[in-house]
Amino acid sequence: MGTVFSFDVRGGEPAAVRAALDEAVAGLHRVNEVFSTYREDSQVSRMTRGELSVEECDAEVAEVLELGAEAERVSDGWFSMRYEGRLDPTGIVKGWAAERAARLIAEAGVSGVSVNGGGDVQLLGVPGPERPWRVGVSDPLRPGGLAAVVSAAGADELAVATSGTAERGAHIVDPRTGRSAVTDLVAVTVVAPRLTWADCWATAAFAMGSREGLAWLESLPDVEALLITAGDEVRCTGGLASRLG
Repeated sequence: MGTVFSFDVRGGEPAAVRAALDEAVAGLHRVNEVFSTYREDSQVSRMTRGELSVEECDAEVAEVLELGAEAERVSDGWFSMRYEGRLDPTGIVKGWAAERAARLIAEAGVSGVSVNGGGDVQLLGVPGPERPWRVGVSDPLRPGGLAAVVSAAGADELAVATSGTAERGAHIVDPRTGRSAVTDLVAVTVVAPRLTWADCWATAAFAMGSREGLAWLESLPDVEALLITAGDEVRCTGGLASRLG
């Protein structure tokens, strides 16, 4: 997936945790083998060339395609699984894979787990008694600084995902034109229970621009967001303040 994953696991029986971690890591490598658009032998690449049907692929391929279709529907097409006319589910795979890895480790009986995939984070449980998970949101206009700190206090599960130009440049595509999205935004951070959706919604909102993106994010249940423009304006959904701290 072209990025680094890290795990922070609290509690649990050491042998069970180690086994779950090994399984989670192996699962991430398998996701890369199946979904990578850069590997000629991946199932997604072979399916794009017509060498495999969805039914002949691993069951996870159909699952991800269904989730991606739902993201396209909810975002009115601003999130897309197509690039240059080809199937490309990479916009949803990373968040889905990180969330799945976190849930697998949680099933090992831990008190809390955080999985960070390239800066997008899925949080489950708690890191300690009376201590919530906290996630710093990088300031895209001030390298090394934080734009906000998100707290998972009171939530059994929470995800934080950011889309923007600070780390990877203009890599987000406008589905209407097929070219890089040109908007007034430099970053969109979405806070939601599931990383699968938080990642998708951040990407879609960035492509929309600050005005339309903020209005759309406000309409989604259990979603809060922080949007930063190139002019250093900060725009937030109405309930975001309850998640900062």
